[in-house]
Amino acid sequence: MYVHQLYTNCLAEAAYYIEANGEAAIVDPIREIDSYLELAKSRGAKIKYVFETHFHADFVSGHIDLAKQTGAKIIFGPGAETGYETHTAKDGEEFKLGDCTIRAIHTPGHTPESTTYLLLDASYQEYCVFTGDTLFVGDVGRPDLLDGKMTKEELAGMLYDSLNKKIKTLPDEVIVYPAHGPGSSCGKSLGKETWSTIGQQKKLNYALQEMTKAQFIEAVTEGLTAPPAYFFKDAMINKKGYESLDSVLARGRKALTANEVEAAQKNGAVVLDTRIPDDFEKGFVPGSINIGLNGMFAIWVGTVIDITKQLIIVSDPGKEEESLLRLARVGYENVLGHLNGGVEGWSQSGKKLDTILSIEPFQLAEESRNGKTILDVRKISEVEGGHVHNATFIPLNELAASTGNLKKEEPVFVHCAGGYRSMIAVSMLRSQGFQHVSNVHNGWSKIKDSGVLVRTGLPVNS
Repeated sequence: MYVHQLYTNCLAEAAYYIEANGEAAIVDPIREIDSYLELAKSRGAKIKYVFETHFHADFVSGHIDLAKQTGAKIIFGPGAETGYETHTAKDGEEFKLGDCTIRAIHTPGHTPESTTYLLLDASYQEYCVFTGDTLFVGDVGRPDLLDGKMTKEELAGMLYDSLNKKIKTLPDEVIVYPAHGPGSSCGKSLGKETWSTIGQQKKLNYALQEMTKAQFIEAVTEGLTAPPAYFFKDAMINKKGYESLDSVLARGRKALTANEVEAAQKNGAVVLDTRIPDDFEKGFVPGSINIGLNGMFAIWVGTVIDITKQLIIVSDPGKEEESLLRLARVGYENVLGHLNGGVEGWSQSGKKLDTILSIEPFQLAEESRNGKTILDVRKISEVEGGHVHNATFIPLNELAASTGNLKKEEPVFVHCAGGYRSMIAVSMLRSQGFQHVSNVHNGWSKIKDSGVLVRTGLPVNS
């Protein structure tokens, strides 16, 4: 028996490869499937099953393409209805994989069809459980992603029963393999580890402690921020089906001239610059949004850019394909192409690049003392631990709809924890007409030691 976790950092997502006696299964694959095919080939195994724990909302799964290429059977849990051929497992149904067994355990709560898969070894002993978004390390799946079809309280009540009647009853030594790690928006506050055990989670996970159903419902539903709007689109794509990844990539490979990019911008297309923030600030296509490939790219694209918008990519030379692929992972397929030659191509066409002035943390202390607007775009949990006195607090995921109290004619100094999110925010503000907006290098990690006046708790504007 062989179990391997394949973790994708920019999605905070874990897929799994399981193998026994030359037969393999994949749990929750991401959209590009080459890594699974290559792993099976290198080990001389044939992929027999693709197990889906639920209809994923935060990424487009690779289950359809994987099944087409391998002949594997796609397995969903009870109640799953799809626009393509699948096998809907019954609660407790078992699937043979070599000399091992995989048992479907219906665990509704995150979604109605949510199902965990228990792997039993050759001796029919419980070895590990693939919990999807039912159970994370330190957290559980949020129960508010059905777009009004069921209330979050109804789903939370189902989750309580699933955890207490089916998950907590497993032996303490059973390994827990969840679908996500820290940074995912599918839970409230996931732990830093990407796997655990049932015993550890019974001790440390707040949602597995002894409490009434009413107390549980309150605990898992309080403090939920609005999910990214693209979640509902991706869940529908995974349910109804999609075109092949190769077709999507082929459409987006077109090289566009600067004039074509400019014309598309005027018609509403978004120019997405995927370079690192330090390069972006030195020169960029006016009006473009910076979300660097060096961070949690897919998650932030899905959070701040409307999935229905046409996109044009500006990237480092040779990074166009990676940008396309990582957009396709989260269902962003409406890509017109990329700027031919990148920012150099823009300059060579005779068009001017825009720039952003960034300041160092020690300079922020002086700006703060002078009463300038300091914009903190971190999460609530981060800000509570410490923030600049009198800072304005707008989490990045709320910025597009919350700029009303900021004045375009006055200087605004933006920071996050390290500089990645703040440059996204600065580029968004610049695209909305804020001309006097600056980024703070290194963010809170350096600001807190720069001599600024620091407060704890939430800022007054929150």
